[in-house]
Amino acid sequence: MHWTTDQSAPSVGRVVVTRTRSPIRSSVGLKAVMAVTGTVLVLFLVAHMLGNLKIFTGATSFDHYAHWLREIGAPLLPGVWFLWILRTVLLVSVLAHIWAATTLALRARAARPVRYAHRKSVQGSYAARTMRWGGVIILLFVIYHLLDLTTGTLNPVGDPTRPYANVVADFAPERWYVTLFYTLAIVAVGFHLRHGVFSALRSLGQQTPRGERRARTVALVFAVALCAGYLVVPFAVLTGLVS
Repeated sequence: MHWTTDQSAPSVGRVVVTRTRSPIRSSVGLKAVMAVTGTVLVLFLVAHMLGNLKIFTGATSFDHYAHWLREIGAPLLPGVWFLWILRTVLLVSVLAHIWAATTLALRARAARPVRYAHRKSVQGSYAARTMRWGGVIILLFVIYHLLDLTTGTLNPVGDPTRPYANVVADFAPERWYVTLFYTLAIVAVGFHLRHGVFSALRSLGQQTPRGERRARTVALVFAVALCAGYLVVPFAVLTGLVS
């Protein structure tokens, strides 16, 4: 917001208030917010997946890794400060990502208030049409995941000093419904990633037919690889490969 003086008045200047939109609220700014926050979340997902895969190295190695996470930054950072800083960054990134995506969606809808009478069913990908419900599933899963493996409230073992035992108890055969919910959430993440990576690659210039095909392939391979990296752990426990 800035102030200007209306020079058309002959004797007394008239103050006019002109509202200027913040750059971050512009469409370009919102897309930049989505890109930055999306990158932060993707990097976390990759790092978290690689950490999960350490469960195949045995209980001692996995427990050591889990305890090491609590000591990152020591002695510069006391206690579990690094984890809380990371959680804060992730929370801010998620909220900013949702805010930017919602604002852009509402603006797109307002720009076209009248729906087309005949809209092609093939317009838009399946991932784009299911982003809303996928987001709800992911949100519910994150809440459950925190109560299960972070606080231990919903975990059969619930011992923060035994993370390997917590994971094994969580995905035990008798708790197949947990594995099912976990799979559903990871698949929803995969759809989000596929759509997001494809959109990002198109924004970087892959807008020719050949470029779009390449972008779709890269996005699909990345999403499938990440989903596989996450799902291999619960199914390894479920089938007895990890026990």
